[in-house]
Amino acid sequence: MKIVVASKNPVKLKATQNILEKIYPAVEVEDRDVDSGVPDQPIGLEVTVQGAINRAKNVFSPDFDLSVGIESGLLEVPHSITGYLDLQWCAIYDGEKITLGVSAGFEYPPMVIEQVLGGKEVGDVMDQVTGVDKLGQKTGAVSHLTQGMLDRTGNTEQCVLMAMVPRMNDDLYFE
Repeated sequence: MKIVVASKNPVKLKATQNILEKIYPAVEVEDRDVDSGVPDQPIGLEVTVQGAINRAKNVFSPDFDLSVGIESGLLEVPHSITGYLDLQWCAIYDGEKITLGVSAGFEYPPMVIEQVLGGKEVGDVMDQVTGVDKLGQKTGAVSHLTQGMLDRTGNTEQCVLMAMVPRMNDDLYFE
């Protein structure tokens, strides 16, 4: 099974490989840098999901069995402290159909959201907060905020696995 991930982020590549090698007997995973077609800091459900879909479709070629697009974004959530939760969406494309999955969501501190709404990217703000350069390509903000109980790889694995649910149950979803 040949899979391409539409990102050079090592976390997204590792998370995809970790999940798909549990599903398929032999997996080759490659990465490609692909534009999402959405703002660098997606805000809102539609734009975040569209970013994942765009990535998966834009990187797909007949050389691969599946392409994977993963996009993190802030979604408005009523009754939350800041009004927003961060969720990662995964789109998996096989040249015909898209399947989607989402990770567990979490809330950033209010000062992070204030700066993001002022035009900064979450990653840049969290790098400043933690003092870790390129935190999102390492353990991620979720690791810092959960005191190491969940890292970004694990959080990303969640959305990849959820996007695979229909493919793992083909007879229930596509027959």
